[in-house]
Amino acid sequence: MASVNDHGTLLTIGDLARRTGLPVKTIRYYADIGLVPPTDRSPAGYRLYDTVAMARLDLVRTLRELDLDLATVRRVLDRDLTLAQMAAAHAAALDAQIRLLRTRRSVLRAVAAAGIDDHEELDLMNRLAKLSAAERQQIIDDYWDETFAGLHTDPAFADRMRSVRIDLPDDPTPEQVAAWVELAELVQDPGYRARVRQMAEAGARAGSSEAGPSTAELGLYERVAQLVQPLRSAGVEPDSADGRFVVDQLAPSFAAAGGTDDGAGFRRELGERIALFSDTRVERYWELVSDINGWPTGQVRSGGVATMEWFAAALLASAGAGAAG
Repeated sequence: MASVNDHGTLLTIGDLARRTGLPVKTIRYYADIGLVPPTDRSPAGYRLYDTVAMARLDLVRTLRELDLDLATVRRVLDRDLTLAQMAAAHAAALDAQIRLLRTRRSVLRAVAAAGIDDHEELDLMNRLAKLSAAERQQIIDDYWDETFAGLHTDPAFADRMRSVRIDLPDDPTPEQVAAWVELAELVQDPGYRARVRQMAEAGARAGSSEAGPSTAELGLYERVAQLVQPLRSAGVEPDSADGRFVVDQLAPSFAAAGGTDDGAGFRRELGERIALFSDTRVERYWELVSDINGWPTGQVRSGGVATMEWFAAALLASAGAGAAG
């Protein structure tokens, strides 16, 4: 029952509970920790609250419903933190939580779509997907740093490689999450890093990070694709009779473009040079970056690297056969 003293109308803790909808136990706890202390006490020692205390309790309830911790609530009540500052900080925290929940949802959808039943793989996906944008980019930056460290590489080329950012959206699709996880695993694979480093070293020795077939040979690539792609699609091996036929058709033209004579030595050198700068994993790197960043479909999916790998293997097989003959 309410009583009256110098403070005006005072409410018992039961009255306060009915008016605010909060349990008596909760109001008593807030009083015990000094968050909403009673205004006065009755002669029998019961806690009494005035309208100011009730307004303070309403504010505490609202802030708690917004999921603020009690320490932050206390700072707001003690005027150490304004409501505007609190709202901005809490909104930012909620944004981060929402981003995390969206990413977790995408991870689960990716796991379901891929039929993953390996707990370690699931844990890896979850950990990689939850990295911040800065942490994700650091993984890529470390990869390029190791690739070019200590090499006299064309600075413009190295800068172009490093300038491509990884931009996983706040609400990624399951496909983007899967692409990021695959990319992170790829660039942290020691074998892949060693292979890309080998390419960079060869390019630096040749005086260009994009070394490989000469400019005069570039026009022959279309002919390689025209002859090789149908054979690859049909599952024909490079060291087959068809592979030898392709080499016999194309090697003389490559030799002429390089100002040399066709022969086993030239075919071996050309095959080794093309093989050195052809690796489908490098092409896969750019496909994954494209998927993560939402670039247009097919922008980097040429399949040209696999074609050149096949042609290089055919050249080496032909050179070996020529040397044996």
